[in-house]
Parts: sequence; C-alpha cells; structure tokens
Amino acid sequence: MRTIILFMMLSLTSTLSFSTEKTMSDTQTKVKLTTTLGEVVIQLNTEKAPVSSANFLTYVNEGFYNGTVFHRIIPDFMAQGGGFDTSFNQKAVHAPIKNEANNGLKNTRGTLAMARTNDPDSATAQFFINYKDNSFLNHTSQTSSGWGYAVFGEVIEGMDVVDAMAKQATSNRGGHQDVPKTDIIIEKAEVVK
Repeated sequence: MRTIILFMMLSLTSTLSFSTEKTMSDTQTKVKLTTTLGEVVIQLNTEKAPVSSANFLTYVNEGFYNGTVFHRIIPDFMAQGGGFDTSFNQKAVHAPIKNEANNGLKNTRGTLAMARTNDPDSATAQFFINYKDNSFLNHTSQTSSGWGYAVFGEVIEGMDVVDAMAKQATSNRGGHQDVPKTDIIIEKAEVVK
C-alpha cells in the first residue's frame, strides 16, 4: 500500500512540475522580426537576462528596429544588426546598459546576445545571432577581457532565415567589413504571443 501511495505522489509531483515548466515557457516574451528574407521569432529570457530583455523590448516597442539592416554577417560566427538604417546611417540610441553576461546563458547556436564595444557595459541597441556555439564569447570573469557578451534570447522559429543570411555575398561599406551587398532589412520588429 505504501508503494502505491508513494508512486501516486511521485506521479502527481512529476505531472505538476511538467505543467509548471510549460506554463513558464509560454509566458516568456516573444518577438518576431520580419525581414526581407523571411520571419524570425525570438524568445527572450526575461528571468535570466532582465536588463537586456527590457532594453531590447524598449527598442522593439518604439519601432526602432523597423527599417534597420543586418550590417555584419560572418558565416560560421554570427549575424549582427540593430544599429544602421538602409542608408547605413547609425541610429541614435538610449544610454548603454549593464552587461549581464554572468547570467549563466551561453553563446550557443541560435542565441541572441548584445553587441558592444571593448567596454563591457557599452551595449545599446545592436545585437547578434550566433551561427554556432561561440564559447569564447561567454562570461569567464569580471574583467574587461572576461566579461563576455550577454545572451538574452534564442531563435525559436526561422533559424533557416538566419542561415540564409550567411549565404549572401558581403563586402566593405562605410568603413565596415562583412556587410551584405544586398540589404537584409528588418522591416518590422514586434512582440507576439
């Protein structure tokens, strides 16, 4: 009898934990990027990357990313966007945010991270999508060389679109390397359910 009761309690506990896990992932904020190559849906990790997620959402909700380009594409590394319009003018941004690369999230294939300068706390609007596991971008220490790049989301639909970006020819433009010859435009960025 004890075995049956124990089995029923374990079954109920397992069922409840699975149901809670599904509900938690369903409540995570999703953003759809409609690009000239197709749609990409991103799920933000607001729990582990609250500052970066809120920053990204501010830009999305303001319409900032609409009409920007992916301005740096390096196959087998990453696709970077969110800073330049189609005339290759850099857009005005909000103040930089605190680097939260020490949140435990890793720069693995399909994850989004904040782009920044050599200053660990310099990220603003630009982000990148990892084409592969880029462990050298992960946080290792709280030093200027060890801070890493803060992951705040992942592509959950449309990684084929991101992969298609890597097949586009690139060149130099406006003092930048690895710029797609044909603009890959974020036509619209919006929060979706």
